[in-house]
This record gives sequence, structure tokens and C-alpha cells, in this order.
Amino acid sequence: MVIFVWGALVYFKERTPPTDASEVYVVAKQWMWKVEHAEGQREINELHVPVGRDVKLIMTSQDVIHSFYIPAFRIKQDVLPGRYTVEWFRATKPGVYHLFCAEYCGTQHSGMVGSIVVQEQAQYEAWMNGGSTGPLSASGEKIFAELGCATCHRTDTPGRGPNLQGVFGQPVQLEDGRTVTADENYLRECILDPGAKRVKGFQPIMPTFQGLVSEEQVNALVAYIKSISANKPPGGAKATASVVAPRHEPGETRAQAGERVHAQPNGSQVQ
Repeated sequence: MVIFVWGALVYFKERTPPTDASEVYVVAKQWMWKVEHAEGQREINELHVPVGRDVKLIMTSQDVIHSFYIPAFRIKQDVLPGRYTVEWFRATKPGVYHLFCAEYCGTQHSGMVGSIVVQEQAQYEAWMNGGSTGPLSASGEKIFAELGCATCHRTDTPGRGPNLQGVFGQPVQLEDGRTVTADENYLRECILDPGAKRVKGFQPIMPTFQGLVSEEQVNALVAYIKSISANKPPGGAKATASVVAPRHEPGETRAQAGERVHAQPNGSQVQ
């Protein structure tokens, strides 16, 4: 029993990325690795990282099962379609290291290779400063607006959908009585299959975006929601994952209550 407990503690410590790790989104596709840093830099079949810094990989597949394998770092993680898997590492020596796909993924599987480029901090910063189109979260904010998400997911007044500010990493109570943690996979599932885990107090009116947004766009949306969760609301109030529903008047539906709240002048409050 002692050995089991000790082994479990070591395993969970090894599998849990540090909270301050740099985040990189990886999309596997026959037969390439598409990489996007949280700062906005994009790469194909290469991953630039600084020496001595923890790096968290948030990975998904666009087609079949792949496996992200860096032999020199002794890490290998399956990359699955339809969900995120996570791996992390800290490179301790500058250099260029091999990246392979370790799961047979089709006729050109052996050609699905790449490089991990580990640089000193100054070199890495110089590389990061060239060619970026802006943070991934900023791209997500733009997509969020273009898809009309802000119409229901409001931060100023109660809306038809949950307030997403402060939700990431927090417990969310579902309509079926379960409580889940709002991690990357939860956010992804809510975008692509919103009826799977319906938040308590809200109607199933959100349409699915399955097939309407690319994997890269889903990554950007997730990054944006995480970014507004990391920021405190104005006035220094603490961000929480609680969902506040508008109070119903007698004989009034939830949708009608939401319309009434939205129609109130700026600065008015629901008592």
C-alpha cells in the first residue's frame, strides 16, 4: 500500500503541468504537426522553446490518432481526435532534438517528423519577436465576436448563456446534478457539443459549431476564454465561476426575463 501511494503521488506530480508553464497548442494532421504559441507564433513541424522553462502542450488531432514523441526528453503522449491531451516538459540543454509520431497514422507515417529547437532565452525572445500576428487569445476574441457568442455570453448583465469571465479552472454545476471542472476539454466540448454538459439554469439553445470552426479556431476560442478567466473584473472584484440568472417575474419565462434585463438602461441592476 505504501509503495502504491508513493507511486501514485509521483505519477500525479509528473503528469500535472506547472501552473506557470508556457502554453503551446498542437494540432496533429496527416502528416504534419501544426503548432501555435499562446503569444501567436505559428510553426509547422518545429517547436521553439526556451531552455529552463516549463512548456505545456495542449494537443488534439484533426483526423486520426497520432503520438507526440521526443526521444531525447523521454516523453510520449497520444494525440486524439475530438479531445485534448496534455504533456509538459522542461528542456535543460540548448540544441535541436528529433520529434516523431509514434503511432501508425497512414501511408506517410514515417515522414511525420519534426524538430524541437531549444534556445537560450535571448535567442528565443528574438525569435518570438519576429512575425507574430498577435496573441492567440486576441484571435479568439475576434472569432468570439464574429460568431455572435457575446450576444448570449455577456459579462455586463445576465444573458441567455453563462458568463464566461472567471469560469476556467472553476467547478461548474450542470443541469443533471453533476459538477465538473471547466478545463480545456470542457470548454472545447461546450463549443462543439453544447448540449453534452448543460449548465444548470440555462436552456439548451446554443447551436453546435462542429464542422463550422477549425481546430485552430477552437484553440483560439479556448485561449480567449482562459484569458478572460485570468483577468479580474473591473473594480477589483474577484472573478468566480458562479452563474447569475435573472429573476423571473410571475408567469415569465427565462428567455423573457433575459430580454427584460437586456432592455434595461445602462447602469440599472436586477434586484
